[in-house]
Amino acid sequence: MSKLFSPVSFRTLTLKNRIMVSPMCEYSSVDGFANDWHLVHLGSRAVGGAALVFTEATAVSAAGRISPDDLGIYEDEHIPQLQRIVSFIHSQGAYAGIQLAHAGRKGSHRAPWKGNDQIPVTSGGWPVPAPSAIPFLEGTESPFSLDIAGIGKIGDDFCSAARRARKAGFDIIELHAAHGYLMHEFLSPLSNHRLDAYGGNLENRMRLTLDIFSRVREVWPDELPVFVRISATDWVEGGWEIEQSVKLSNALKQLGADLVDCSSGGIIPGVNIPAVPGYQVPFAERIRKDTGLPTGALGKITSAQQAEDILEGGQADLIIMAREFLRDPYFPLHAAAILQTETPWPVQYLRAKS
Repeated sequence: MSKLFSPVSFRTLTLKNRIMVSPMCEYSSVDGFANDWHLVHLGSRAVGGAALVFTEATAVSAAGRISPDDLGIYEDEHIPQLQRIVSFIHSQGAYAGIQLAHAGRKGSHRAPWKGNDQIPVTSGGWPVPAPSAIPFLEGTESPFSLDIAGIGKIGDDFCSAARRARKAGFDIIELHAAHGYLMHEFLSPLSNHRLDAYGGNLENRMRLTLDIFSRVREVWPDELPVFVRISATDWVEGGWEIEQSVKLSNALKQLGADLVDCSSGGIIPGVNIPAVPGYQVPFAERIRKDTGLPTGALGKITSAQQAEDILEGGQADLIIMAREFLRDPYFPLHAAAILQTETPWPVQYLRAKS
């Protein structure tokens, strides 16, 4: 059997293969509610054979949304529609994951196809928090710097969201500490200019992420995994970089993290990122090698053989795919044929297998 289609276990869960559908923002919610779009989008990837299907970045508070169209889990009323989606994913033999997120200073923006610009408070936007009052883009409204009480409230929101996620039936949580959103903003010296216990040296800048992880791990069932997505580098001199990511991953491992999802970038605009095929895989390999913590590789992974080679080379434990799943919801079924291995097909589709 190919490595890509070999099972892998995290705590009490055993994934049938090593293919994970990456969180991908759909900007298709109203007031945070999931709807038929999310059911079909996520459900079709489960039908297509992925072992683990993740929601998009799901806001832990209304103020933590990237846009007014973001998926949310900040009200109990959000739970039933999410339960419906989770139930369908489970019916296809896959596990359901939810990425919990707070946008920080990158919040209160329009969806990409609506302009992707900041929505001023006077036009229906909302004040956005950050470690320091530094805007993401020059000429836009500045975020407000969180005080200690505000930092505590952010942690409360993540814990409440985790509890709701379990009520909805999700199997795995991923904390979003990447792409320039709130936790990443605290990690990076480019966005964190604080002088208190949450800024300055590396230990202080990691504090928010580690505090939130610890609190979520306490309220999430011990038998179920918690992943963390990080930006392994800012791709900018003087920013967050791989050496610090290794130290963060070691600290997360000590607190009970089950996997680090290795992305990169997003803290400031206009950065030149060498986005060649597999360009982020070395980060997953380095963290896995230096910490012993399982990692997920992502970033321009588009073929079955490429994914197989990453796993065979010991560079990662999971293959996390986004754009390729948008192009081909049934990538796992097609990949199994390419790699000459067997994977279950939905009985409704068997007539098309050969």
